[in-house]
Amino acid sequence: MAAPLDTRIAARYNDLSGRLKQAADYIVSNPFDVATRSLRSVAEESDLAPASFSRLARALGYDSFGALRGDIRIAMDQRVNKRRPDRLKQLTDMQEDSGQGFMRAHFAACADNIHRLADQIDEPALEQVVHRLHAAHLVLVMGELASSGVAGQMTYQASLLFDNWRMAGRTGSLLGAELAALGPGDALIIVTKPPFAARAVHAAALARGKGAFVVVITDTHTCPALQHASAQFIIPSESPNFFSSYAASLCFAETLIGMLAGIGSDGSRARIDEVERNSRQLHEVQDG
Repeated sequence: MAAPLDTRIAARYNDLSGRLKQAADYIVSNPFDVATRSLRSVAEESDLAPASFSRLARALGYDSFGALRGDIRIAMDQRVNKRRPDRLKQLTDMQEDSGQGFMRAHFAACADNIHRLADQIDEPALEQVVHRLHAAHLVLVMGELASSGVAGQMTYQASLLFDNWRMAGRTGSLLGAELAALGPGDALIIVTKPPFAARAVHAAALARGKGAFVVVITDTHTCPALQHASAQFIIPSESPNFFSSYAASLCFAETLIGMLAGIGSDGSRARIDEVERNSRQLHEVQDG
């Protein structure tokens, strides 16, 4: 199965020339126009030559720009025309509705992000990543700034199933020492969104250089850590809020761990039982 367009762009973005990057940026920002207008019109609107888009299509593995546009049309059909209203109008409506508009708009955006994720996710790629993580000797998970919450939840759930998952970069720990343990057969998962933390990007480069399997979870093809990724996932994060939404990212993290639990089977259940017994002996948990 061919990779979705956003995955292809993310994987090759840093190798593209300046013109081809501009063409890729235009396609990502204006999918409706690209899907419905002629190549000449798209070129005029973007101030790029038609040949730039044709070269981009070939660089991304398509036979022609028409094939690339076909993928965009398929993705739009899957979304059933769920185009968002203009953000300025949306914010105005929220103000007039004393906050109720924002609540409904944010709920709708989160739900739409999850539906888009379900429609666009590269399932074979996800399954391959799950098996690589299950076979890894050590798995480090890293999330800087706002991404630390999703990384922490992922690590917490995985630690109930496996004894080789660690949260990297926590307060009181030295990231360099944690990354020193990585090598071929190990994995690093990085969750990062704009503004990108430089430490996360450098960690991805260092881990890949040591031969580790690097998974980057972000929301844009321009993420600088993607150039060091062994596998990447672009997760929708649209929101009427000032901040990006992490609802779909959390859903993805829970799905990833759930698939890992299915592979772990008896071993995972035995560990969960042991963790439960230990937690009760330590009085860490109690029944409600």
